[in-house]
Amino acid sequence: MTSSHPLSTTTSLASIESRVQAASLDQHRGYAQNHYAEVHQDHEPEYFDKTMASGYQFLREPQWNKGLAFTPDQRINKNLTGLIPHTIESYQTQCARAMKMIQSRPTPIDKYLYLSSLKAENIDLFYRVVMDNIRELMPLVYTPTIGDVCLQYSSLYTRPEALYISIKQRRSIRTMLRNWPCKKPEICVVTDGSRILGLGDLGINGVGISIGKLALYTAAAGIDPSKTLPIVLDCGTDNETNLQDPLYLGLRQRRVPVDVQQEFMDEFMDAVKDVFPEMVVQFEDFETEKAFKYLDRYRNTHRCFNDDVQGTGAVVLGGYIGAVENSGVPLEEQRLVFMGAGSAGVGVAKQLMEYYTRRGLTTQEARDKFWLVDTKGLVTHDRGDRLAEHKKYFARTDNRERQFRTLEEVIEYVKPSALVGLTATFGCFTEPTIRALKWSVDAGGAGRRPILFPLSNPLTKAECTFEQAMEWTDGQAIFASGSPFSPITKNTGGESGPVTYLPNQGNNVYVFPGLGLGAILAKATRVTDEMVYTAADALSKSLTADELHAGLIYPRIERVREASLVVAREVMKAARRDGVSDLPEEQWVEWEEWGDVALVSFIKSQVYDPVSFADAKGRL
Repeated sequence: MTSSHPLSTTTSLASIESRVQAASLDQHRGYAQNHYAEVHQDHEPEYFDKTMASGYQFLREPQWNKGLAFTPDQRINKNLTGLIPHTIESYQTQCARAMKMIQSRPTPIDKYLYLSSLKAENIDLFYRVVMDNIRELMPLVYTPTIGDVCLQYSSLYTRPEALYISIKQRRSIRTMLRNWPCKKPEICVVTDGSRILGLGDLGINGVGISIGKLALYTAAAGIDPSKTLPIVLDCGTDNETNLQDPLYLGLRQRRVPVDVQQEFMDEFMDAVKDVFPEMVVQFEDFETEKAFKYLDRYRNTHRCFNDDVQGTGAVVLGGYIGAVENSGVPLEEQRLVFMGAGSAGVGVAKQLMEYYTRRGLTTQEARDKFWLVDTKGLVTHDRGDRLAEHKKYFARTDNRERQFRTLEEVIEYVKPSALVGLTATFGCFTEPTIRALKWSVDAGGAGRRPILFPLSNPLTKAECTFEQAMEWTDGQAIFASGSPFSPITKNTGGESGPVTYLPNQGNNVYVFPGLGLGAILAKATRVTDEMVYTAADALSKSLTADELHAGLIYPRIERVREASLVVAREVMKAARRDGVSDLPEEQWVEWEEWGDVALVSFIKSQVYDPVSFADAKGRL
């Protein structure tokens, strides 16, 4: 049509083409949505045996490839002569080369992609690099970079790294699980992508979270990477960007109804229990209502836990125990305001509440220490709106019909000693808010310090920065964030000279790897509340004298493996106390006779720690 044609449209050609392309992407329009076929495979998948493989077969399997660390005997026995450079290198040298390449990459995504390609070629080297450079590389392997990776996953995709289970093939879940090349995985991280970090519904792109979390299970706790299984459940997505993206890898349809998602989840959990009966399942980044519902539904029948609810709660509790001790505010005067009342917020509040009940308070007395705030203000029973089920537990009844619509109003009313943020809203802890927190703590007497935990990930969702917290509390805040911040040095003008403030990162990596490792090694039939609380308590006791003297409430990240070992040790004992450990009785009798030395020795003998030829003594 031309502009002179009487029926020509005023809409631009580009807009029309965009709509036509979006319509062509909908591959399921008009089909019935309630019929699901079952995949029947002719035979079980077959994989090369490590002892039989040689030459390029060996080099192209990332679990076997050692790069240039093969010994002369290994090169001869596996027909590698001439296939790799003649030079023999230790992992130390290969790590130096890898770090040089990482540092030459211009953006975090580029660095992540290099690390991903390294993992695809040589798993041992990948984990050696990450373990030896954890402070620098953890932000690339997980938050904050993993958020950007998830947003772009479909565009960045080059190779499969997980199980991608579509609801269109829900009758074939057992088949898909059996297709996984590594037999008898010990732990999986599963998401449906419905609430990734603070980024919302990312659909199948959320699989990056499962991949990243399992990398930390290995790097931070030593779970063998061949025993890990990342999974994404594809139920569709309500993300408009994904629905209109021609490169999107998931189902390009809106999410199926909640009851259908529940049926799908039931089938998945039953299949997992059937195919991998001893595998621990970690739920990750399900939207709030499903997070609580799935945890309650499966926690007593499956080996499972939810890291957003229980892991976040435990890691915050681990830091909070130290923060209370450093705050100078007596236990009975502690009052906590939570900005954010979703799955993470309520999960954290419940964990912290247990801290008080274990110190002699009744359940009601402990609950009365918590005020939760959401987008509509203070959560109260008489606010006039319909409260989500998970919010009712902490809804206030003592507000005398007054409603507080803003965080500033709540702080003025409550006069809290601690402010916790789990809102995924950048900058919602404003200067007036933080100064009001400090004022309320100062009013209680000299020597008191406010507790300030802006915990949302990634950095773009943090409620405030470390620099802001120090500036607006005159350096007094006991600070912990979900994402990493750098130390700050300020010249106070005093005789002692500049002062360096050290941030704490309340990252779940301090808890979930050790919790998972402990559950695996104890052969726990369930992950109990006692095991989760014990993980938090163990974390709080894992700091060194030097770390405590520096005012830290979490171990330095370089010591995360040591902290995970402590957590795993105590989780195993908790599993034994709760009667959920399937280990032989004689094993526990031996440990009970010899104590922690014997148990720690056992844990160390079970963990993955890649070594090069100098330590491997010629083994493959």
